[in-house]
Amino acid sequence: MEESEVGMSIYLLLGSEPALADRALTKLLTELKSNKAEVRTISASESEVGDISEALAPSLFSENRALVIKDLQDLPSDSQGEITNYLSDVDETMTLIFLHKGGVKGKALLDQIKKAKANIISCDPLKKDTEKQEFVRNLLLDLRRKASPGAVAALVSAIGSDLRELSAAASQIASDTTGVIDEEMIAKYHQGRVETSGFDVADACLDGDVSRALLTLRSALATGTDPVMVTSAIASALRGLAKVSGTSRGAKSFEIAGSLGMAPWQVDKARRQLSSWTPAGIARAVGAIARADAEVKGASSDPIYALEKAVSEIARARI
Repeated sequence: MEESEVGMSIYLLLGSEPALADRALTKLLTELKSNKAEVRTISASESEVGDISEALAPSLFSENRALVIKDLQDLPSDSQGEITNYLSDVDETMTLIFLHKGGVKGKALLDQIKKAKANIISCDPLKKDTEKQEFVRNLLLDLRRKASPGAVAALVSAIGSDLRELSAAASQIASDTTGVIDEEMIAKYHQGRVETSGFDVADACLDGDVSRALLTLRSALATGTDPVMVTSAIASALRGLAKVSGTSRGAKSFEIAGSLGMAPWQVDKARRQLSSWTPAGIARAVGAIARADAEVKGASSDPIYALEKAVSEIARARI
């Protein structure tokens, strides 16, 4: 949130790019929680009449509160009056955060929120490479890492336009390296990436699909993906499972993402994958990828065979 700090009572995250909305919301919630705010999240499409009014009602137990209303464009018309009534008499102890995907749906309510002088944070898709580079640069700064301009440009060129993939790639390289991120680091992890990457191999492994995992691995290697990138991607995915396994199932992904060093969509994905993994299976997979990482870095005379063996073992470690 370079443009503003939490302090205004109303925020509107407006636009259809989920990666930008995720990042903006995570930063807002991190700041709110540092101020010991009580946070509640409502999905507009699932809300019933009275839910929003109840959440906005004054509390005897918390001085600082926040309400997140997701997918505002899907809010039933019967509930819209609850928001307009609140806007006419705003509670200074309440921070209200709306997420709206843009477009004409729910436009009348959207206009009223804008008139209430909401702090508008644009989440529209990024079209220019310079905008995507700025997104990556700021994302790395969130992770307390610096990158050279050439490295940022190289990462955008390697990954493409998908901001969620860019986010995952930036998080991976930030966790696996030290110092200023340069072009050599990006080349090591992403040179030759065409259709299949280490992320695809990791997904197949965590899905427990041995055949697809091996086919995806061979495709990744054939298109120039470095074996080190594959082991790093799998290790990163397993770390995500381990992090999420220690959180409360009732906690919202938006609320815990910041403390885990993950994006909300990464938390949701890890939770879906975690449902088919046991602690013993995760431990077995972590051991396998640790051995494979050492082997592809020189401990084995046949690193490709070692990697294929590890991929099979990890996929089979799933329930």
